[in-house]
Amino acid sequence: MRSETFQTPGPVRLNLELPAGSIEVETANTQETHVELEAITDREQVREMVDDARIETVRRGDGHEVVVEVRTRHGVWVSFSKGPDLRLGSPELRLRVTCPAGAELDVRTKSADLKARGDYADVDVKTASGDVSVEHAADVAIKTASGDSHFDTVDGSLDVKSASGDLHVGSVAGDSNIQLVSGDVYIRENNDSISANTVSGDQRYEAVVKGRLELRAISGDVSVGIRRGSRVFIDANTVSGSTSSEFELSDAPQGPPPSEDSPLVEVFAKTVSGDVRIERAPAPKHSPELTERA
Repeated sequence: MRSETFQTPGPVRLNLELPAGSIEVETANTQETHVELEAITDREQVREMVDDARIETVRRGDGHEVVVEVRTRHGVWVSFSKGPDLRLGSPELRLRVTCPAGAELDVRTKSADLKARGDYADVDVKTASGDVSVEHAADVAIKTASGDSHFDTVDGSLDVKSASGDLHVGSVAGDSNIQLVSGDVYIRENNDSISANTVSGDQRYEAVVKGRLELRAISGDVSVGIRRGSRVFIDANTVSGSTSSEFELSDAPQGPPPSEDSPLVEVFAKTVSGDVRIERAPAPKHSPELTERA
C-alpha cells in the first residue's frame, strides 16, 4: 500500500484516475490531503501498478491540485477468492482520500464505485461502469454508461448523462439536465428548472418549488408534486397512457394570486406509453411554519 500526505492550504482540486476498484473520498476540517492506494488482490502485477502510480500535488493558483493517476494495464485477470472470476482489463484497486472541505472533485474511471462523504465544490465524474454517491456538492456533472447515481444535496446545477442506472437526488437548488436511457429518476426537492429525457424508466419529482419542467419519457410514468404556495401551469399529454391532476385545467396558472411569495411552476410533460400525474406535494416535515400554512 502507498500512503502520502500533502500540505494543501487554500482551494483544493482532486484529480483522480483509477481503472477499476473503489474510490472513497471524505472531507474534514483540515489543511492536509491524505492519500492511500492499495491493491485488493495480492499479485505482483497489481502491486507494480500501485508502485508506478502517479501521486503528487501541484500548485494551482492560490491552492493545490492533488493528482492520483494509475496507469491501465490490459490483460486477463483471474481470481478464485470468491469462486472463478474472469475479468478483462485492469485488476481492482482501492483508493482512499481525505481532504479539506470544499475541495473540487474530478474523477475518471473505467469500472469503479465512488463514495464521496462530506462537502465539495464542483464535482465532475466520468465512468464506464460504477455507482456514484456524493453527499454535498455545488455544481455536479456525471457521465456514466452503467451505474446508479445518488446525491444528497446539490447547491448548484445538476447534469447527468447515463445509459443504464437510476438517479436519486435529495435536493437540488439549480437547473437540472438529465438524460437517461434506462433507469428511474427521483428528486425529492427541486428549486429550479428541469430538462429530463428518459427512454425506459419512471420520473418522480416529489416537491417542486419553482421553475420550468420539460419532461419527456418513452416508456415510464411521470409524477410531479407541486409545493404548496406555488402556482402551476400544466401542459401534459401522452399517446397511450393516462393523465391526472389535482389542479383544475385552465389556460392560466393555478394557485394563489401572483406575488413575491407565490413562485410559478411550469410543467411540460410528454410520454408515449406512460402515465402523467400532477399533484400537491406535502409540506416539508422539518418546517413547522410551512406545515401550519398547509
